[in-house]
Amino acid sequence: MTLDVYGVGNTLVDIQVQVSDDLLESLGFAKGVMTLVDRETQERVLDALGDLPRSQSAGGSAANTILGIAGLGGRTAYAGKIGDDPLGHFCLEDMRQNQVTVDVPFSDGPTGTCVVLITDDAQRTMLTYLGVSAEVGPDDVAPDLVTAARAVYVEGYLFSADSPRQAAYRAISAAETGSGLLALTVSDAFLIDLFRDEFLDLVAGPVDLLFCNEEEARSLLQIDDTHECARRLGAEIERVAITLGADGALLIENQQVTRVAGVPADAVDTTGAGDMFAAGILYGLTNGMTFEQSARLANHAAARVVAQLGARLDEPIPADQIPRIAGLSDPDT
Repeated sequence: MTLDVYGVGNTLVDIQVQVSDDLLESLGFAKGVMTLVDRETQERVLDALGDLPRSQSAGGSAANTILGIAGLGGRTAYAGKIGDDPLGHFCLEDMRQNQVTVDVPFSDGPTGTCVVLITDDAQRTMLTYLGVSAEVGPDDVAPDLVTAARAVYVEGYLFSADSPRQAAYRAISAAETGSGLLALTVSDAFLIDLFRDEFLDLVAGPVDLLFCNEEEARSLLQIDDTHECARRLGAEIERVAITLGADGALLIENQQVTRVAGVPADAVDTTGAGDMFAAGILYGLTNGMTFEQSARLANHAAARVVAQLGARLDEPIPADQIPRIAGLSDPDT
């Protein structure tokens, strides 16, 4: 089987709830950031939300990207870890129904969750309980699928514990024996303070494509000038995509920096914007598009996802519109 993208990440069930600023403040979590919590805290938060409407879907950073690629028509597979509980069965079925190849055994223990608290200003505050997702390990990675993929996508969250780190490195090692590109997202600025040297070694070594946002790029290199970050990162790696929120993205390819404009959107929920951006880039690069064409598609998809609730598009982008969105001169390219 030939795949477009094989992903490795922490597998979670995302639970999205719209809340008031007052309720968020009463829960005592920093607004707009991701906080790791234990099971007891997660259950306390869910109880405090009472009967507020909520929606749930298979998620986690890399899983969101893989699902986004599948939604665009890409062929994908994914490695993660889920519990043998109702949430785990829901998660597996959700991914498979969305055309993602997933072949992982159920694990003893609870499936991880990410409670996404969305305020009226479209900010999302994420409370993540990793559950058994933190136990994903090297045996969960399928080297034959890695080498069959045109791209391999690894999330930075994996580096926060030993077993997931081993899973990341097994995927990286297998990718090096194949012909596909290896993509890494650093995932969150808080990880960079912990693993800066490790991420920089990967950028200077096997990684072909780096995803980060403006804050992460600055933190990674410990300088304040985003364009200087782009220049320096581009000297180390073939491709870099730095997202700039509503302002679009900076692309660095073969040390050339290109600005790709953002797409206007009335933001409702910024959950998954970066994950969807990565999906557009990876779909494009594995389906014959240039880096810039892929970024146009990525910005469009990200703008659509922030205009709705959740990290997955409610309505897929029609296949016949993708070439136009990407700016292909020849729709058959």
